[in-house]
Amino acid sequence: MKYFNKFIITTIYLSYLLLTPLMAVEKTAFVDVEYLIQNSNIGKRVLANINDLNNENIKLLKNIKKDLKELESKINNKKNIISEQDFNDEVKVFQKKVKDSTIKKNEIVKEFNNFQKEELKKVISAFNPIISNYMKQNSVNILLDSKNVFMGNSESNKTEVILKLINDKIS
Repeated sequence: MKYFNKFIITTIYLSYLLLTPLMAVEKTAFVDVEYLIQNSNIGKRVLANINDLNNENIKLLKNIKKDLKELESKINNKKNIISEQDFNDEVKVFQKKVKDSTIKKNEIVKEFNNFQKEELKKVISAFNPIISNYMKQNSVNILLDSKNVFMGNSESNKTEVILKLINDKIS
């Protein structure tokens, strides 16, 4: 009987030690990163810069397109007036300008995409220490982006809290 009681007590103690870590609950939360970028002070400034550059690029591309249309119209008006050789030469020049404008457009788009990516990366980098500090202070083990969360308790949404921290710490 004495061994049986020791066996039971040892079994209960070992099962408690082994099962306790399994019963631990990790604290998780989620934030809407897009909302943070759009509504934080730093995010608004960066988005305004991106939007300004985009508008400049659109204006530039519209001017290039307008110039090409005018050139095409001039060439078409000369079609019956100039010789066929001169007309063909002007068409070749026009085609080269169209090709060059397409290359320029692709460069502009590529540069814009790189600029946008780098600026957003800077914003996220500015957010990281603040969010990391929040996670440490509030014992949050996992923080997810809300677009990847199917369903969650509204108390787990920490977007507004973190937005306030970001706006307070980054001016």
